[in-house]
Amino acid sequence: MARLTHRSPDRRRAGAFLVSLAFLSMVLLVHAGAAPARAVDRNEVRILVEAPGTFDPAAQSDAATAAITAQLYETLTTYDAALQLQPALAASWAVAADGRRVVFHLRPGLAFSDGTPLTSADVVGSWLRLLNPAHPSPLVALLIDVKGARAYLAGQSSDPSTVGLRANGADVEVELERPGADFPAIVSAPIFGVVPPAAWRDGQAAFGVDAVVSGGYSVAASSTEEITLQRNERYWAGPAGIPTVRLVLDIGGRSPVAAFEAGDVDYTGISLVDAPWIAFDPNLGEQLRETPSLALTYLGLDATKPPFNDVRVRQALGAAVDWERVIGLSAFGGQVPAHSMVPPGIPGGGDGNWLPAHDPDNARRLLADAGYPGGSGLPPIFFAAGTAGIGDAIAAELEHELGMHVELDVLADHLERLTNDPPNMWLTGWVADYVGPNDFLGVLLESDSSDNYGHWSSTAFDRAIADALGTRDAATAQAAYERALAEVQREVPVVPLFVSTDWSLSRDGLLGAGGNGLGILRMAGMGWVQ
Repeated sequence: MARLTHRSPDRRRAGAFLVSLAFLSMVLLVHAGAAPARAVDRNEVRILVEAPGTFDPAAQSDAATAAITAQLYETLTTYDAALQLQPALAASWAVAADGRRVVFHLRPGLAFSDGTPLTSADVVGSWLRLLNPAHPSPLVALLIDVKGARAYLAGQSSDPSTVGLRANGADVEVELERPGADFPAIVSAPIFGVVPPAAWRDGQAAFGVDAVVSGGYSVAASSTEEITLQRNERYWAGPAGIPTVRLVLDIGGRSPVAAFEAGDVDYTGISLVDAPWIAFDPNLGEQLRETPSLALTYLGLDATKPPFNDVRVRQALGAAVDWERVIGLSAFGGQVPAHSMVPPGIPGGGDGNWLPAHDPDNARRLLADAGYPGGSGLPPIFFAAGTAGIGDAIAAELEHELGMHVELDVLADHLERLTNDPPNMWLTGWVADYVGPNDFLGVLLESDSSDNYGHWSSTAFDRAIADALGTRDAATAQAAYERALAEVQREVPVVPLFVSTDWSLSRDGLLGAGGNGLGILRMAGMGWVQ
């Protein structure tokens, strides 16, 4: 979906994970005597969130923003809590036998929040906004397989009719360059939210407070402390069960757990270091929720400039580090070493270990062959790892095994720098847009993908992805994805680091707040037990 906003664990709180049993018992006694939370107002729910970067679904590029735009602008399809694809604005859809044509049949009687009809033209117009050559969506790679999309995006054609998107009565017809049986799943991503004509046709800034929406909620008020959402009475699935959602942005420097205990929020994500002791807390334990996350944190390398434009240097880096050991020793609770760019839970990743093989002797030979014996002559290497302990550990291994001096850096605007001026190395994360392996392979690493920040290019990888997407046979697609994974393992443009579990606190009596691993609550489906 979007990039995870990369944050390292707060080291002051990391020590809480290493408490003794005696101290843990004391913590539980203190919490057992905590003051009761405020009474629940069943006409509203308070959810702690990160501030969104925008209210425009086409402009979002991070998970925190997607989690909010998804409430405002509905997609044609969506995933339920069991990760099953379900109809939303589309009542049904059909994929042609060759996989190159998809037709979505819209529900009858759809309307925007102001009562104007929502039509197939609105869907096509909303999707064409993603391809605007002047302001393309940061996640435009999800739409790039539509016929004519590449040429339109590159400005080679200014005629939208050359793009394979058609409004035909109540149907949306999509023509694809290559088979795309997963296209109905792709358009569940929040960037495909349907916006009104004022946005897609007239080019007006129709986002934010009092904007016309297609989703379950609209923005009634917005400040640096809180965003207030009011339910859309014309929502296709009926008005949401909770009239008002207060998205809390500022809890005054307290921890999310303290804000939850005080009753200031009813739902909040929590740190990995808090989950273990909360499980034993008599007041909080039953309100703890666990969701395996369809997200990956990985190491990226800039393949366009020295030293990592030389595949031998990338291979040396891959072989020098014992990745599983480094992650195992420096990760926090719930973080598990990754073996593939495709997280567990997404079919197509295979069962193999696709990490570079640990072989320091070979790493030193490769570095010498590249003209940097013992690290001599290497240019300065800047590593945007924040303050994460994992970054420190990787830098130390490279210094020890290769004499590679790595300077840790913090990017003021991580995503903007990765797009316009990437450092030599960086850590970043990716949350699944949909349940498919290509979202972590082709979307991130194909040669012409906008999310391929390292600008690595491999004909063999691109061909493997094309083969995987060009077949309707699951076994053939699996074999092609494994060829792509093998090419990543061999050329080392990225290294998968870890996957993790999401933990949250959800108030007793709040229904529908369970996550599905995609990082987005479906707030219109939430309600209070009466």
